Amino acid sequence: MTSGIRTLRGAVVGSILRLSTVVLLVGLVFDPASANAEDMVLKWNDTAARTAVATTPFNQARVMAIVQLSVFEAVNAVTGDYEPYLEPATAAAAGASVDAAVITAAHRALTNYFPAATPGLDAARDLDLGAIPNGPAKTAGMGVGLAAANAMIALRATDGSAPLTTLIPSSTLAGDYQLTTGCAAGLFYNWQNVTPFGIPNASAFLLTPPPSLGSRQYTKDYYEVMTVGSSTSSDRPADRAEVARLYAASSPSFVASMATRQISTAKGLSLSENARALALIMMGINDSLVASFYNKYHHNVWRPETGIRNGWSDDNDKTDGDAGFATFIPTPCFPSYPSNHAGGTGAGLEVMRRLFGAAGHDITITNNVPALGSLPAATITVQYSQLKAIADDVDDARVYGGIHWRFDQTSGGVLGRAIATAVVKNNLRPVRP
Repeated sequence: MTSGIRTLRGAVVGSILRLSTVVLLVGLVFDPASANAEDMVLKWNDTAARTAVATTPFNQARVMAIVQLSVFEAVNAVTGDYEPYLEPATAAAAGASVDAAVITAAHRALTNYFPAATPGLDAARDLDLGAIPNGPAKTAGMGVGLAAANAMIALRATDGSAPLTTLIPSSTLAGDYQLTTGCAAGLFYNWQNVTPFGIPNASAFLLTPPPSLGSRQYTKDYYEVMTVGSSTSSDRPADRAEVARLYAASSPSFVASMATRQISTAKGLSLSENARALALIMMGINDSLVASFYNKYHHNVWRPETGIRNGWSDDNDKTDGDAGFATFIPTPCFPSYPSNHAGGTGAGLEVMRRLFGAAGHDITITNNVPALGSLPAATITVQYSQLKAIADDVDDARVYGGIHWRFDQTSGGVLGRAIATAVVKNNLRPVRP
């Protein structure tokens, strides 16, 4: 396929609004475990997750990984429980306040990437630091937090996340990615080259090709999304419409943060355990999204909107096509295979499974979603006891939303779990006595 590549210039790019997850900006509801005053790691994770919705889901994952690694490095400098991430490792003076380290590290990282949020972040920092008695321990903790965050910011200064580049597809071949409604270009072309946090490179995680257009699997998935994913579908149950809207408004890093805070609170995990867990989870999510974009632009698969509208052209006599097919939620502006949300969520959940167990949890995922067609704005809340049920709902959300083939979801989950496994096995390991 011949293509043109161009650089996005300026902060406002009209076509980026086609990202279904842009609705994160409408506002977020209160998480029942968001403000555990006894654990500054959890408290500042909540602050970070809410602050990060001001950017794209992919940069959310990147910034959240930077924030949580800054916090981890600061905490670990005091506790020494795990192998450090940074080389050289951050050093802490004896007796340094670990709470002061967490507050300062998170604040420094967040204000670096979200300067517009500085007044609110300053107020939160001052309130939390104000509860710590003044003295050498507090001063030392603030110093180690600042050092950890500054080192992480410097490490990621040239990580390939900027400038954003786009790709304009020119192929009209059946199966190849073509621009969908409202898209001026394929976005985030550079994201496949963003430096990962916990794996050597994204190219080591190349997926096998998707099902061929004439295969039974493609035909099955074609009719599923055509039936339940259209804007006018009468076969989409109300609860599947709700999860489609919920996970269009909730990024993998936001969902994993909310779930982790609740699980940690229920299990009574230590501040050090929380710092490591959240760092590993965000590393896995980010790296899966990087690898997902690598696969997307490698395999270059058309979206359901294109495939269903052009079913007559795919040499599959069982896919007649529907020229008027429109999706329930907006289609993002990049190729279909694999699903970013499946990969990112799958990675976060796999790290969580390895750390917390697969089931027996009490998790509430809740968010405000904007109006969609005739559906009014709403607060949608879903309860889970098993991590896999979250992944299953994310998969349904993208298919019932009309924006992904089911095989996109399956392969995204495979990718996320593989990357999460590598991240956990090779990073932030416990220090053995």
